[in-house]
Amino acid sequence: MAEVEKVSSQLEDNLVNNATNATARIPATPEGMAVAYGSLLIMALLPIFFGAFRSVKHHKEQKESGEKPDTMTQKDAAMFPLIASAALFGLYIFFQTFSKEYINLLVTGYFFFLGVLALCHLMSPVISSLVPAAIPNIPFHLQFSKGKDEEKSDIIDYNFTSHDIFCLICCSVVGAWYLQEKHWIANNLFGLAFAVNGVELLHLNNVVTGCILLGGLFVYDIFWVFGTNVMVFVAKSFEAPIKLVFPQDILEKGIAADNFAMLGLGDIVVPGIFIALLLRFDNSLQRNSKTYFYSTFIAYILGLVMTMFVMHVFKHAQPALLYLVPACLGTPMIVAILKGDLTAMFQYEDHPSEEQSVKEPSNSEVTSTPATKIPLKVKKEK
Repeated sequence: MAEVEKVSSQLEDNLVNNATNATARIPATPEGMAVAYGSLLIMALLPIFFGAFRSVKHHKEQKESGEKPDTMTQKDAAMFPLIASAALFGLYIFFQTFSKEYINLLVTGYFFFLGVLALCHLMSPVISSLVPAAIPNIPFHLQFSKGKDEEKSDIIDYNFTSHDIFCLICCSVVGAWYLQEKHWIANNLFGLAFAVNGVELLHLNNVVTGCILLGGLFVYDIFWVFGTNVMVFVAKSFEAPIKLVFPQDILEKGIAADNFAMLGLGDIVVPGIFIALLLRFDNSLQRNSKTYFYSTFIAYILGLVMTMFVMHVFKHAQPALLYLVPACLGTPMIVAILKGDLTAMFQYEDHPSEEQSVKEPSNSEVTSTPATKIPLKVKKEK
């Protein structure tokens, strides 16, 4: 009898545990998964589309001001996957060794500061336009220098207005919400701001550098997702807005849902900066068309849909760059071959180096050919 009572007691405990686990997280329905994947797809496309056009404006401003930006070299692109691997594995070791709470507390404070600034940069034009006209737009200039006279150099030289201060307050409210609740909506607001700013401000100087970067990260993503559980473990443990999330049980639980599908910002920003480069290449051709941008943008959509489809079928995390890199590299190459622009594409540079720039003839130099010589007329002043 004691044996029977013991077995029945264990069965009751198992039934209770199973019931508790079943009520803790509602399984994703097909409708909920469709909503989640569709929302992630839209959230991934918005930063690339708007960030690419903002990058064109930023590139034009740099040229007009004569600013020489720090662009990624081919060596930097080749080293990037190795550096990213070291950082990823370092985080994995940290999470395995130390308490996740303390690490995430430190990281949360860091990303709170960066997130507020990124959101301000993105939302400043919108919020400034909504400020009532009764509030004056007073300009301010913050300057902090070291040295004096000829040795003086600016450490901080920043112009802003009272409307920018109002924008900072609004974005700080979102940051406080994120700090307090870690809500997925606040996470996505910061994540979208990071993604748009990344596509806008991170410039690949030429297509060759982009091919090296995407090719290296293609191998990086496959290895760390399929070869180990490191990337999945870090993505689930790292409480920071470095990924976009959307609940698969939102139809059942509303905004309090907690069964998330996720997409890393790297799967948005890295292909995004390459697509933005193609948009600037389109503009350099001066054909009143954006063939390379739109064709690669559509290829990115198809690659991301394929990622989600395979993930749904095999019920396993997928390295998105496995599908995105061939789509984003293969499509513009095929289009360039068909249009005869392959050489022009690989020769294009956002900021040509001095060695590769065409040297303009000076006043003392006269170029001519044996067939036709251009006469040089000099008008003498009386």
